Amino acid sequence: MSYAHVLVAVAMTPESLQLVEKAVSLVKPYQGRITLLTLAADPELYNQFAAPMLENLRELVLEETQAFLEEITSRAEYPIFKTHIATGELSDHILGICRKEHIDLVICGNHNQSFFSKALCSAKTVVSHSKVDVLLVPLK
Repeated sequence: MSYAHVLVAVAMTPESLQLVEKAVSLVKPYQGRITLLTLAADPELYNQFAAPMLENLRELVLEETQAFLEEITSRAEYPIFKTHIATGELSDHILGICRKEHIDLVICGNHNQSFFSKALCSAKTVVSHSKVDVLLVPLK
């Protein structure tokens, strides 16, 4: 099966490169596109406790997240079509991007090892509401 546009949900961890490599292996033979999505920590919670000292926290978090996406893009060994940085509920962003950008496969990593954790992860929502294929890749 060939995929034309794959959305990869990445986190700021070294294992995310595995997800990108998986996407590259799936789209490269067909010159498909890869879009990356990651969540930036919402610093509002921290600002409530230390607002005067952390005024620029949101800006710093976004810069760090953008640097992560740039690094993973450069290491992908395949052109990355688009990147997204979001805050909030990951599954909502995945489903929205799938609708707007004609995604035909979503790739997510699964760090959860216990059955209970797996049942509660964002991937469950994506799998149950997605109109496209979803690939969960186990990560150590």
